[in-house]
Amino acid sequence: MLTCDHPVPPDRYDDRIGVVQCQKALVNALIERWHPDTYTFHLPIGECAVTLEDMALILGLPTDGLPVTGMTMSSFEALQAECLDQFGVAPCKKECRGCCIKLTWLRDLKENLQLTDEISIRRYVKCHIMLLIGMILFGDKSGAAVHSKFLPLLRDFGSIGQYSWGSACLAHLYRVLCRASRFNCKKIDGPLTLLLGWAWIRLPYLSPLPRKPRSGVTGSAMTDDIDI
Repeated sequence: MLTCDHPVPPDRYDDRIGVVQCQKALVNALIERWHPDTYTFHLPIGECAVTLEDMALILGLPTDGLPVTGMTMSSFEALQAECLDQFGVAPCKKECRGCCIKLTWLRDLKENLQLTDEISIRRYVKCHIMLLIGMILFGDKSGAAVHSKFLPLLRDFGSIGQYSWGSACLAHLYRVLCRASRFNCKKIDGPLTLLLGWAWIRLPYLSPLPRKPRSGVTGSAMTDDIDI
């Protein structure tokens, strides 16, 4: 059985909307029905798949625009120089893991930024984007670092929203599912938030049912107090 027990850092909104635990049984059931040849789930009712429309509806990411691609930094010095240019500070070696930056460094940087001018606000937003990339969109199996190859895409602040982040995330999900469907794969990474959200929306009889509503939360907020 595959495991997907990524550590989820505390968030200031958890007490309002609750924490959504990864449903390992549901993830495993979907992987067992994934066919790499067709990139679809084979269910008793037929074939279905996560689409660009689902990406836009669930995560709200753009599905057209510039391709999310580029060159990987070849050295630690290049990584430091990129961070120094974009954040004003650079991580040391213990705060990185190869070409990846530890999420703890980005989180500490984000929390300690003083939002007093346009530069600091942009650095704050870039930190937040890198955390989203490392935790939700393109997370690895450790769930503790984000690849530095995404940093060059944030250089031009005005162009960040012009990239097709949705299609890149969907392609990453497809690759993750294909890799996880192999018999010798033991863990899964990738955008599991998207996968679970898709399953709960498209297959509503699998969705968690809240026992009691939370005060101050509007809409169909997901909670940690659920029945399966």
